[in-house]
Amino acid sequence: MAISVGAEQPPSTFEQPSALESQALFLRLRASGGSDRETRDALVARFIPLARRLALRYRHGSEPLEDLVQVASLGLVKAVDRFDPERGLAFSSFAVPTILGELKRHFRDHGWSVHVPRGLQERVAAVEQAGSRLGSKLGRPPSVPEICEELHLESEDVVEALTAARAYDAVSLEAGSGASDRDLDAPQALADRLGELDERLELVELAASVAPALAALSARDRLILRLRFIEDLTQQEIAEHVGCSQMQISRLLRRSLARLRAVAEQTEQG
Repeated sequence: MAISVGAEQPPSTFEQPSALESQALFLRLRASGGSDRETRDALVARFIPLARRLALRYRHGSEPLEDLVQVASLGLVKAVDRFDPERGLAFSSFAVPTILGELKRHFRDHGWSVHVPRGLQERVAAVEQAGSRLGSKLGRPPSVPEICEELHLESEDVVEALTAARAYDAVSLEAGSGASDRDLDAPQALADRLGELDERLELVELAASVAPALAALSARDRLILRLRFIEDLTQQEIAEHVGCSQMQISRLLRRSLARLRAVAEQTEQG
């Protein structure tokens, strides 16, 4: 059955289909063992406005409304297939939890920008609902301890949920910078504004290549190299720190650097 997902109909226009007619259709479908496609399609068409109305509850989220209506319609089809008219329960009372469950499952599985474990997703929802309830009651945003008391959770669990909630939405690295870029000919992408060129990155490879030679040097030679090239001391300052002459420091530096250079050249050739 092709389900129309147009969501232009506002929630207030939904009217409960005739209970007697719906009951007759459900009994006919059940008598056929669910194989009467025409009756099944007629029931789905009758209650499509209900699915639309429930999908509209979530229209302010990041998901397209048409997708939400389609998900709600799928929940409606499942409700029609599972409904037992002989139990005396109104179909809408049975269908609403089924449709809402389908919508919530959709958000749980597809709405998050990054993967978050299901248990943590459920805790995020509980914390957000508790925050809304407490905010209405207190007239201000609740504190973490207040949410902990409301949900009987540890503070670490609440903080983790609040942090994980930020993972629901993400901004593309290709996104522009917004209003501040309106006067620029080429708006700068977010990726261009994050981070900067690490001019010392090449030192990582260099450090890896000279590590064996450094390990072979004496503790004093390694200290002298550190004072000269990391702490940027002069040879005279190093001599005073180590307790020898500036001439000795110069000779030790040349010897150590020659050894490191030889190891680096062997590494490149090998």
